[in-house]
Amino acid sequence: MFDQFTEKIQTVFKNLRGQGKLTETNIEDALEQVRLALLDADVHLDTAKLFLEKVKTKALGKEVALSLNPGQVFIKIVHEELIELLTPKDRNATRLRFAPAPPTLILLAGLQGTGKTTTAAKIALWLKKDGRRPGLVAADLVRPAAIDQLGVLASQIGVPFYRPEPGESSLEVCQRAVKTCLQNDCNILVLDTAGRLQVDEAMMAEITLLAQKLKPGNILFTLDAMTGQNAVAVAKSFHERLHLTGIVLTKADGDARGGSLFSITSATGLPIQFVGVSEKMEGLEPFYPDRMASRILGMGDLLSFVEKAEAVARQSAAEKQVSSKPSDFNLNNLLDQIRQLKKMGSMEEILSMMPGNPAQKKQMLSQAPDEKKIKRMEAILLSMTAKERQFPQLLDGSRKKRIASGSGTRPDEINVLLKQYDMMRKVMKKGVMGKFPPMTGGGFNPGAGFPPGFPR
Repeated sequence: MFDQFTEKIQTVFKNLRGQGKLTETNIEDALEQVRLALLDADVHLDTAKLFLEKVKTKALGKEVALSLNPGQVFIKIVHEELIELLTPKDRNATRLRFAPAPPTLILLAGLQGTGKTTTAAKIALWLKKDGRRPGLVAADLVRPAAIDQLGVLASQIGVPFYRPEPGESSLEVCQRAVKTCLQNDCNILVLDTAGRLQVDEAMMAEITLLAQKLKPGNILFTLDAMTGQNAVAVAKSFHERLHLTGIVLTKADGDARGGSLFSITSATGLPIQFVGVSEKMEGLEPFYPDRMASRILGMGDLLSFVEKAEAVARQSAAEKQVSSKPSDFNLNNLLDQIRQLKKMGSMEEILSMMPGNPAQKKQMLSQAPDEKKIKRMEAILLSMTAKERQFPQLLDGSRKKRIASGSGTRPDEINVLLKQYDMMRKVMKKGVMGKFPPMTGGGFNPGAGFPPGFPR
């Protein structure tokens, strides 16, 4: 989302290197470049002005530390102020509020097309993975397709779903869900409400009524990352009527310039609680100002990457099966690696957490295996018997022909996979792959590029 901004800001830091200290002249030059980068990212004018003033005040007259150069001093200041910009005054507001007596209610509000329905399911899945017992409520009666969509998503992630009965209003279906959810072993309800193409009184009146009657502890505003400076005005309109508790930034994986992310917290005082990073149900991340600031500046977010890797490892029984001995590494282990890599998200998501400039990441992404190839590899491995995966030497011509037929591939693709597998074993014997954690089977380290033998 911030590729262009990151490239421009890194150019500013590069130009400051080698100068003796930060002076008013080079600070003014750097700030002008930062200002242009902020405006190009569609950051609200007031927000950009306040941010630049704070950076200038901190930077003026600062001497270069022994281990730093002016570029490093300036990036430290920008990083600190960016964190401050993205952090709400009430730091505790970044957390969901869980009711002392169940159910906890999370009401989603926002304009039509912001991804509200999908976000409701993503939040439910995130809560489920956190050990909670969520349910989904379809309170958008304006768009019938939203009800069916939410029902499909609820079934997909395995949570209770409350569909409106004939003649029920949005309030009545929510009230019925509140009364009966505990019987369905559900103690959190995520309410998907109606949206409009623009703010109108009928929509606001309906959502306001829900908020007044249900008194949800959490009212989250879904904000499309592609929304520009108008995001602040829309968010304020909703906040005035609903007293929002937080924001979910959706579609952050697209080509949006991201100006709303910079502006929304400082302009409204509301915290960003979640960010949608992909269309997949797992594509929702809690928002941390310091981590996002590091990503924006091209410094990476290794902490989030490690947390995601650990979460995948905890969920997978395969972690216990992957042996650190190269001699024990077989195609069952390779299948485990592929499945765990898929759980980590797309390669683009993984690389977004790595340090480096956007150009470097694009180059790495171009060398990475695409999802279609990974799915074909998985299909080939699943078409083998467990014994064949354990002892690949059994795979003769007739077996390969059977596997190709069962996986919808060709025998030569099976041969390519086996060659890649052999190369991975050789790398393991050299002790390279064993240095990495078992979550990846030692076969993939995004920070160091792609190992020999990894499918491209």
